[in-house]
Amino acid sequence: MNAGAACLVFWLSLLTEVQGTIFDVKKFGAKADGKSDDCKAFASAWKAACSCMTPSTLVIPKGEYMVAQLMFQGPCKAPVTFQLQGTLKAPTVMNKMKSQDGWLAFLDIDGLTVLGGGTFDGQGSAAWASNNCAKTGKCNSLPANLRITKVTNSKIQDITSLNSKLFHMNILGCKNLTLQHITITAPENSLNTDGIHIGRSSGINITDTNIQTGDDCVSLGDGSQQVNVEKVTCGPGHGISIGSLGKYRNEQPVVGVTVRNCTLTNTMNGVRVKTWPASPSGVASNMHFEDIIMNNVSNPILIDQEYCPYGQCQTKVPSRIRISDVSFKNIRGTSATELAVKFVCSRGLPCQKVDICDVNLTYNGNGAATSECANVKPTISGKQFPPVCTRTT
Repeated sequence: MNAGAACLVFWLSLLTEVQGTIFDVKKFGAKADGKSDDCKAFASAWKAACSCMTPSTLVIPKGEYMVAQLMFQGPCKAPVTFQLQGTLKAPTVMNKMKSQDGWLAFLDIDGLTVLGGGTFDGQGSAAWASNNCAKTGKCNSLPANLRITKVTNSKIQDITSLNSKLFHMNILGCKNLTLQHITITAPENSLNTDGIHIGRSSGINITDTNIQTGDDCVSLGDGSQQVNVEKVTCGPGHGISIGSLGKYRNEQPVVGVTVRNCTLTNTMNGVRVKTWPASPSGVASNMHFEDIIMNNVSNPILIDQEYCPYGQCQTKVPSRIRISDVSFKNIRGTSATELAVKFVCSRGLPCQKVDICDVNLTYNGNGAATSECANVKPTISGKQFPPVCTRTT
């Protein structure tokens, strides 16, 4: 049966459903036994739903579904809801998967909704042991749980991403996308498992989300514009980061980022902007961090324009990323390290228009918290503890 005929049959049989046309993967042959490869059933159900002329819902009922690499590709003829009630499980063997495509991909879709309370289980524990990017500097050898590319006017909510092999969610080239009530979970020692990574996308909203992982809870790459991150709890993890920027040529500007009402607990970093030394020219501006709670966070507030995680950089050459219009307001809590505030800006392009207002960070150790500043002259207001940028270089 071709996709058009399948759509017609389902439409006639389920005309009374208020949700529109329903496509149940079990009716397309999915076993849901946690062992059989259900890829063909998912691909057939998606093709039918995407081809339907009316709004449709692809339903994955409760159960465990083993699926290898899958691409849910548009454009679709009407909005589609991907209702995940069960658990999708990735194969543990990696030789059949292309890392750049991710494990599951949503591509070129307008009006997508992903919901249902289910789980995307990347089964990444075996893969983390083979991740040697700390030695090689090459960290793209494993697939992300979800690759979301060129998806517009869409929403992802009430789902869980578990134990991804690399990034949990990689969002690229998207517009007007909301992520709400997402749970992301992986252990602290899972390398490069960024929770939500955003690149070359605009109008992205992340809210009411809980992220526990082995790398940045939220990371924003080049071209991230008009991004709002709100009510996110992060930890363990490496914090909420803009960057790293400046590793490649022709990177697009990062403009218009707001991070507010977030709580970070036992993370390696708090809120940070990071750029590589010896970088090509670039821009990062209009970035605001406010109403943030830090609980035993190392490096709670950080601008680092000498970012070099693997020691393979030309550190004597300054970064050419121009950072400006940055604010840190009402950031409070405890620091796991004595150095609670660190601004190391570029010698070639000092940071401009940096505002700091009402910072209260105490050191969870003996002695008082401190700050360090280089190549920046911020505007300071409100209460400051530790005293910020009293000494600059």
